[in-house]
Amino acid sequence: MTQALTKRRPGGARAGASPGAGAALVIRPVRRGDLDPVIAIDATVTGLEKRKYWASIYRRYGAGDPSERQFLVALVEKRVVGFVIGEVRDWGFGSPPCGWVFAIDVDPQARLGGIGTRLLEAISAGFRRAGVGKLRTMLARDNTLILSFFRSQGMMAGPLISLEMDLEG
Repeated sequence: MTQALTKRRPGGARAGASPGAGAALVIRPVRRGDLDPVIAIDATVTGLEKRKYWASIYRRYGAGDPSERQFLVALVEKRVVGFVIGEVRDWGFGSPPCGWVFAIDVDPQARLGGIGTRLLEAISAGFRRAGVGKLRTMLARDNTLILSFFRSQGMMAGPLISLEMDLEG
């Protein structure tokens, strides 16, 4: 857990607990100019700057059909403070079409203010408009921060099991 999540302000409020007194949160589709702050948020959280990866994600999810693929950003006072990315997937061993979230993050300095919840609500609304009634995601079982977030949103273990194997040479 980052220090920003636990540092207390005078009076007991957590640092970063809200986007700012009276600041309006805006959620909208990503724009090319949002990529640098998205990359910075991801690099802060993961420790890796993946500029080529994010450029390809923007081309695939930010510039495409918003009914099937979504890349949304959250802004406070015109500053990108979070993002969510997902798509409607219609595949997988008899699984009906559903909305898949494969990335969601909030700037650690802006966490605990409901931004992640609002991002998840916004992408869920887009999936409902696309005609799907189920939301899914996958995550590493040791990522307790994101696991706690998704569970707090009402998500629970689903009917699918993730399997993997190493591919040699």
